[in-house]
Amino acid sequence: MMRLVIVLFLGLVVLHDHNAVVQGIEVAVLRKLAAKNNVTCLLVFGDSSVDPGNNNHLSTINKANYLPYGMDLNSQPTGRFSNGKLATDFIAEALGYVNMTRAFLDPQINKVDMLHAISFASAGSGYDDLTANFSNAMTLAKQREYLRHYELHLSQMVGVDKARETMKNALYILSMGTNDFLQNYFLEVIRSMQYTVEQYQNFLIRSLFTHVKIIHSQGARRLAVVGVPPLGCEPLIRTIRDDETKCDDDLNKVAFSFNLKIKRELQALKRLFGIKVAYIDIYSIILEAVQNPQKFGFTETSKGCCGTGTV
Repeated sequence: MMRLVIVLFLGLVVLHDHNAVVQGIEVAVLRKLAAKNNVTCLLVFGDSSVDPGNNNHLSTINKANYLPYGMDLNSQPTGRFSNGKLATDFIAEALGYVNMTRAFLDPQINKVDMLHAISFASAGSGYDDLTANFSNAMTLAKQREYLRHYELHLSQMVGVDKARETMKNALYILSMGTNDFLQNYFLEVIRSMQYTVEQYQNFLIRSLFTHVKIIHSQGARRLAVVGVPPLGCEPLIRTIRDDETKCDDDLNKVAFSFNLKIKRELQALKRLFGIKVAYIDIYSIILEAVQNPQKFGFTETSKGCCGTGTV
């Protein structure tokens, strides 16, 4: 599982910007490259895919601080929407600094965590602030605000110069977008009345550009953006359609076309700001796992990892 996660979420392009898609890389090689390129830490923004427990400290119904979440993490629910670790936890471990990312809002956070792996992500969030507002999650703008708080805390701990160096040489990961479509556009009526699907995709891309521009001004120089998964294969969608045998092709097309827009936007950001960018193709790998589960050692790919697996 470790190697699969590394193939999905990290690779040479994070450190060398001559490619457009992340490739697989062995952990030992990765650590040498990270050291050679002075990768200081991991700073994560996003939704439930990368929230290690920030929502535990918010007034929101989107929480995962109870079993069966964490059932394979020493039976300790942490707020991660998973049976165990998140992909970003495996990345932090692979880099060799800490073995898990820590939620910025966690009151037990320590100096080592602050220096090496912090997540500002909030389950229920999206590129569209309205998406987060539906469930009282942290908007991406709020997550960026906490990045400024992080810089202040870091400056107090290690000094202004060291803090700036840490942020400049950090790996920034952005993982969201699913909620914008499944819990906003296709469920609520506000955005669907304002925009066609393509117009809404463009609205989200403009938001992506704005936020990346701002975090670049705060020091970001290495950015990996996770595309959205095949939305039509989500357990929630299969449950709503009452059909576990196949995915919703129309929703998958929406995800696929949105991912193409993300890739184009990342190249524009690279040209404009000189930032090293990586697009992480979660869509293809998950779709392949759904269609050929045995290839990845799975037997069940129509249900989620926790509880009934139907939501």
